[in-house]
Parts: sequence; C-alpha cells; structure tokens
Amino acid sequence: MSRTVTRRALLGSGIAATAALAAPHAADAAIRLDAVDVHPPGYPTVEAVKWMGEELARESGGRIRIRQFPSGQLGAEDDTLGFARYHAIHFCRVAVAALNNPFPETRALALPYVFRSTDHMRRVVDGPVGTGLLNVFERRGLVGLAYYDAAPRSFYNIRGPIETPADLAGLKIRSPLSDMVLETLAAMGANPTPLSFGGVFSALETHLIDGAENNLPSFESSRHFETARFWSETEHSFSPDALLMSKSAFDALTPADRELVKDVARRSVQVMRQGWDARVAEARRIVLAAGVAINRPDPAPFAAAVEPVVRRYIADPVLGDLYNRIRTEG
Repeated sequence: MSRTVTRRALLGSGIAATAALAAPHAADAAIRLDAVDVHPPGYPTVEAVKWMGEELARESGGRIRIRQFPSGQLGAEDDTLGFARYHAIHFCRVAVAALNNPFPETRALALPYVFRSTDHMRRVVDGPVGTGLLNVFERRGLVGLAYYDAAPRSFYNIRGPIETPADLAGLKIRSPLSDMVLETLAAMGANPTPLSFGGVFSALETHLIDGAENNLPSFESSRHFETARFWSETEHSFSPDALLMSKSAFDALTPADRELVKDVARRSVQVMRQGWDARVAEARRIVLAAGVAINRPDPAPFAAAVEPVVRRYIADPVLGDLYNRIRTEG
C-alpha cells in the first residue's frame, strides 16, 4: 500500500466507512477495516494484525478485509487513539502507558517492577486481570480485543552505561505521555521529557534528549541505536500493548462478525508472541553487531527508588486490588 496516504484522506475515507458500517450488513456485504500502528512493516505487532486480516478474509470468504497503515503514517499513538474513538479508523495498537491517563485502571499493567518476567506478564494478561481490563475501554468509545507484548523496557542513551539510579541524574529521558511513567523516571533520578515515539530519533540526534526507555525491538527498528550507543537492561517495566477497535465500528457489525473479529484477535496473540520472541533475539544480535554497549545493572536500587511511586498509586483501592492480584498470579 502506498505510504503517500494522508491523514486528511484517511479521515475522509473514515467518514465514508462510518456511514457504510452504520448500515445493517447483508450476509455478503463487503467490509473494509483500517488498522494503524507507529511501527514499520515486519514489526511483530504489525505482522500480527496482517495475519488477522488474512484470517478474517479467509474465514469470511473475502468479505472482511483489513487495510494497514504502519510506520506512523497517521500520526502518534495519541492521534490514532482519537481516530479510533471517533471511527475515522477501526483498529489501533497502542502502548498501555499511553492509555494510563484516560483509563486509570491500566496503570496496574504499567507500574514499575509489577511483573517479574515476560511469562508472568503473559499469564496475567491472559487471565482474569487482563480480561477484565479489556472491558474498561468501552466507556470511551473503544473495544479492547487483545494484549500484545512490548517489553521488557530498559534505558538507552548517548552518554554512558546506566549502572545505578545515580547515573540517570540530570539525563533528559524521553517518556510516553503518562503521568505515572513521568513520575517513575523522575523517582529514578532522570529528567523525564514527554515526547511522541516518532520524535525520538531527531531528538537524540540534536541532543534535545539524552536517551529514552523502550524495548529492544523498538530500539532496533527505529534505528535509535545509531545514535544512542548504550543499552542498560534495567527491565523496569513489562507493560504490554493493547489492540483496540472503534466501538461504533464494532457495534455496526453483525453479531456473527463481532464474534469472528474477537476470536481472530485473540488467536493473533500467539502469532504476535512467536514473532516477538524471535524479534527480541534478532534485535539483540543487530545492535551488538553495530557496536552498542549492553550492560545489565542490579535492578534492586531502581526498584527501591520507585517504591514510593508504587505505594502512592496502589493506595487507590482499585489499583491496590489489581496490584495484589498481579503480584500473586502464578
């Protein structure tokens, strides 16, 4: 698909798509659903949604198809979230941290050191906690379909290895637009700088920021490693991504098509995870070959630094209950 599609053109087509989806569907009516992602083709989340499109087309006899807009063609995650809420697009993949402010319950999944490992995170999002949290999006025009991997998240920067929180002192570290993440980075000693993911590369090159925190596949696919030559594996967050759908678009589908979309989305999680595990290993190989210095600091001082932030958030009864359920999950 051409990458010259503009946001204005998509919004115009979204209005037409809204009208089409709002009408009752005949059993053989063709349905085109638009999906967006800030990541490039080949990235595991993009590939999982591509698989969804192929599966939907196969199971519907070609009646339901997905058109993808990867590589941030339609803006930052906050932009695409708004487009989905107002039915200009149908699917968006968004980092949970970007959902923390409008959906406070999701903060439970983004708290620092709440998860012990990737396997722990996967068990939680596959279980009652994750399933329950998919329901919170409906109150603001979205349907939660699935959680994808986006972790572990660690620090990378242009200055030097991060061995202790003291090494973060004064460093301008990019943060997603989440109050809790901003507070977390500040508690570790960094100078958190809110910035969209798409703006990080130029900000690193111009030294507007000193570094960021993210996962290895994003560090590699964004080419941030070409400027930020130090990767420090603090693994302070295992926060996942959420695959969301416009509620008005979802409601306009027939009951059978709704169930098909939900089923295919659930099955896409395993496709994504297989691709994710392979991509993490490949990203590590690429950045090491490029000369990036990787160190693995003791996580204990970082966890201690953010403990006051965690305590403050889990004082909220809802978050406290979710936190305890996550921590006691197998």
